Amino acid sequence: MIIDTHSHLSFKAYDADRNEVIKRTQEEGLVCIDVGTNLKTSQRAVELAEKNENIYSAIGMHPIHIKNDLLKIKMDEEEGAFMPLGEDFEYEKYKELALSNKKVVAIGEIGLDYYYKPKTKTRLEEFKKLQKELFTKQLDLAEELNLPVIIHCRMAFEDVYEILKDRNLKGVIHCFTGNWELAQRFISLGFYLGINGIIFKLDLDEVINECPLESILIETDCPYLTPPTEGKDKRNEPIFVKHVIQKIADLKGFTFEEVARQTTQNAKKLFKI
Repeated sequence: MIIDTHSHLSFKAYDADRNEVIKRTQEEGLVCIDVGTNLKTSQRAVELAEKNENIYSAIGMHPIHIKNDLLKIKMDEEEGAFMPLGEDFEYEKYKELALSNKKVVAIGEIGLDYYYKPKTKTRLEEFKKLQKELFTKQLDLAEELNLPVIIHCRMAFEDVYEILKDRNLKGVIHCFTGNWELAQRFISLGFYLGINGIIFKLDLDEVINECPLESILIETDCPYLTPPTEGKDKRNEPIFVKHVIQKIADLKGFTFEEVARQTTQNAKKLFKI
């Protein structure tokens, strides 16, 4: 078994052939954790988990979906080129959704994202404040439900660390892009590093070389971050996680099977699969 700990099969990118993609994951012996980014995609992720034995779900509200009048975000092409409409976080609805199915294994993806930001200092500080408030509410939910968290962190490592260090939570820093010094700080809190196709774009060799295999989870973040061996313009999907595993194996001097086995054990331990 191999576990892709971060997929978005509930996204529109798979509307035309979702069943075929899921069938391919089943044929390859892959298990996926499908991750919601707002209430609608969280509900879809739960539905996918209900219908498919090899799919589990995570529910949460990504910071780009926060309702505000400070910034209008147009996502770039690699992230779907959509414009988030913004929504309020409804704690009780997410709690009810989490309790509706035992295959909800995490709260996520949640966190902070300062990549898209207002231009003035005052508006930026207000924007950060809103994100931190949303993040905190979802951490409260994870604590109440005793679930791990899947953390989205983009250009916000210091703030994410400061918020997490006083919490009694476990989880994963999804799509980790920091340096080894930052990685050690999160590992010291008991967090895993989520490694995906970003390693083919950014130089994360030192992080991968230094990080114990026991602290790594593998993921695709599909439909995004397709490994280049599959073609530049091709949509990512869970079966391509094999390229991430092989790259980690090559860097660390392990076999493919050793990396697959240990990262699967890590995912089972964290998400209680």
